[in-house]
Amino acid sequence: MVVGDFPVEVDTLVVGAGPGGYVAAIRAAQMGQKVTIVDKGNLGGVCLNVGCIPSKALISAGHRYEQASDSEDMGIVAEKVSVNFDKVQEWKGQVVNKLTGGVESLLKANKVDIVKGEAYFVDQNTVKIMDEKQSQTYKFNNCIIATGSRTIELKPFPYSERVLDSTGALNLKEIPKKMVVIGGGYIGTELGGAYASFGTEVTILEGTKDILGGFEKGMTQLVKKRLKKKGVEIVTEAMAQGVEETKDGVKVTYEVKGEEKTIDADYLLVTVGRRPNTDEMGLEDIGIEMDDKGLIKVDKQRRTNFDNIYAIGDIVEGPQLAHKASYEGKIAAEVISGEKSEVDYLAIPAVVFSDPELASVGYAEQDAKDAGYDVKSAKFPFAANGRALSLNDTDGFVKLVTRKEDGLVIGAQVAGPNASDIIAELGLAIEAGMTAEDLALTIHAHPTLGEAVMEAADVALGMPIHTAK
Repeated sequence: MVVGDFPVEVDTLVVGAGPGGYVAAIRAAQMGQKVTIVDKGNLGGVCLNVGCIPSKALISAGHRYEQASDSEDMGIVAEKVSVNFDKVQEWKGQVVNKLTGGVESLLKANKVDIVKGEAYFVDQNTVKIMDEKQSQTYKFNNCIIATGSRTIELKPFPYSERVLDSTGALNLKEIPKKMVVIGGGYIGTELGGAYASFGTEVTILEGTKDILGGFEKGMTQLVKKRLKKKGVEIVTEAMAQGVEETKDGVKVTYEVKGEEKTIDADYLLVTVGRRPNTDEMGLEDIGIEMDDKGLIKVDKQRRTNFDNIYAIGDIVEGPQLAHKASYEGKIAAEVISGEKSEVDYLAIPAVVFSDPELASVGYAEQDAKDAGYDVKSAKFPFAANGRALSLNDTDGFVKLVTRKEDGLVIGAQVAGPNASDIIAELGLAIEAGMTAEDLALTIHAHPTLGEAVMEAADVALGMPIHTAK
């Protein structure tokens, strides 16, 4: 870091090196800008280091253990299957390191200067970047803020060695015998399910009427069925009251239907949402406009009320998803470079790496009706798909939501094996303005899970081949 009385001048400063920030930095550099990226943590942000990537690695390891332990119906019998959890954690760390190291290589290859430290805004064109030893003033022509979000800590449940956020849960040194999860959203369901796969006795406490709010009941029912098979207890309309920590565990108090109950466990995982990282950066001091949730107000080009400062990702309106942040990062970088870019997507895919996987893009059937569309839905079950049968994984379906007047695909839901991959084709279909007929006429390789998309399109057209009308 350059230290002195004179500021360092850059074309574009990117604050935050997560999936939004590092993508924005690379795209800006590709378009000829002199770019500096700053982050107080590791490159890759929450997603690569303590979120998306390590959680999926842990989930994958859990699935492998389950398959090794329970594949007798396929004629595979394994004795004394065990888990070396230290090795699991070591492997998970290697996955993370490969990706974060790759981000660093990509930034350097695109001649992006990488700075470690915290940024504090002085004015519309100036920040101070501080680390533990020193500070340096940076002058920028344009700035992209991509500082992400952090977990919400509840006052009755302060984080500790036994009361964990998602980061703490991902870095446990042991497989817990018992775990309580507060929050049945996608993080709680994913991590609770992952540990259940390793044999942990898991209880999920959800305050609403069902887990995984935002997904259709027909999809969440499949997840609940699998969780029950793993031994997970799901308590809905349960309000967590408090926790008492002991040397070896926790005692969690909660209320359900007016009755107070307690449950003992080794650990408590709290997953009740995230809040934007927009505080303690001087943003309010320089006049950046934010809403009452701390989200920065932006236009379709992700520009704030200052024409040279942009904001992307979890700190602006919309779902807190890594792929949304990356998309917005490209938009902001292109706008700064003079391109006529703006946010104009029709749909953002949402994925839960539960068991089975759930994925959705565009309108759900009821949401489409509520929005005034006259729609029909068409569903094809994986139980009728040859590849799913050969994988011994047939729970789930592909569902299309199409407009009655012309068959336009305006929504899709996938529950089942590889739903996270299959949803990409359906997102493309919506963005490209494709109809059910377009999907039906697209030749899909056989035998594949993706064929279920074509089959669902046939159902939408009223001419199903591999299922009855």
